[in-house]
Amino acid sequence: MSARDDIRPATRLVTGGRRKEWTGGVVNTPVWRASTILYDDVAHLRATGARDTHHRLFYGRRGTPTHWSLADALTELEPGAEGTFLYPSGVAAVSACLLTLLSPGDELLLVDSAYDPTRALADKLLARMGVTTRYYDPLIGAGIAELIGERTRVIFMESPGSLTFEVQDVPAIVAAAQARGVATVIDNTWATPLLFPVIELGVDYSILACTKYIAGHSDVMMGSVTAGPGRFAALRDTSFQLGQVIGADDAYLAARGLRTMGVRLERHEASALRIAEWLAARPEVARVLHPALPSCPGHDLWQRDFKGAAGLFAFVLAGGGDAARCALIDTLDLFGIGYSWGGFESLAVPVDPQRHRTATTPDFAGPLVRLQIGLEDPEDLIADLERGLAAWRAAQA
Repeated sequence: MSARDDIRPATRLVTGGRRKEWTGGVVNTPVWRASTILYDDVAHLRATGARDTHHRLFYGRRGTPTHWSLADALTELEPGAEGTFLYPSGVAAVSACLLTLLSPGDELLLVDSAYDPTRALADKLLARMGVTTRYYDPLIGAGIAELIGERTRVIFMESPGSLTFEVQDVPAIVAAAQARGVATVIDNTWATPLLFPVIELGVDYSILACTKYIAGHSDVMMGSVTAGPGRFAALRDTSFQLGQVIGADDAYLAARGLRTMGVRLERHEASALRIAEWLAARPEVARVLHPALPSCPGHDLWQRDFKGAAGLFAFVLAGGGDAARCALIDTLDLFGIGYSWGGFESLAVPVDPQRHRTATTPDFAGPLVRLQIGLEDPEDLIADLERGLAAWRAAQA
């Protein structure tokens, strides 16, 4: 057994993917920018093209050590995983994964709380290909078995959902899928493998929007898919056929962000929980949707399966309309207004998940606000939110 076989996840964040043949004696794998790869002679060119090019220079689109280092580091975070492929965005990762698994006439079971671009992919591109999508309740658990039909090929999960934060019973869904020979896919961006290593639970493919916590600095677009045993070759082949590739500079930035993800997640978790508990005690707030709080659907599953919480959650205002909600958000000074999350800065956006639900109709007492809690002092963020809540009250006067 190697000394690295039993190291803990935080150590893997630091050591993963740093092969000596790639780093060349420096700490970080350098940026290898390349399109054309040169060969010694024609025989060398022909021999290279005839063999597996994984971790071998062939053509820039097949990757360089900069790409392989990051991909291997992500694979090492998922015990039991076979390999990882990188994509120019999280949506590209979702697309490549589903196109690997689905063909005309197949059926996809997609969780009703899925990220809106994932729903758009299913409802438009996959529908045009002849793939049927059926949405299911995120809290269905083992009941998913009743929905699996003869044409079902994939069950897609997102736990927790990135707007309403329901936590799914992933082990129960995986068990039902395995019993029927159905592939399982999860968008694991919220928790990352550090807080929820899903491949060891039997999930076939784990997707990350590396734009978020992996890169961590709101300056990189990237996605990844990590495949379970026996699943990587098909994913890689489809991704090559689709021409999926990322820039070496982006791979370098994401790898640099990955090294500090553990300490950043600890701060995100602590600050978000402090703020979520403060909001839960406020009269202006009807409910807080944070998986670590009992008020969040699936909280017991989060306690059972997860190793911690991230910095993204939502809260429900105790009445008021959109104008009052906008007054709250517009008053905030330390929270930016913008999509995405997982960076060092805090964000606030209005969310209306009812517009994107078809299998379930969640009933909220008032408008929702989603918060990304960054690395600022949580007491300063609380003071900012207090000003926002005052503006919400004033807008209804």
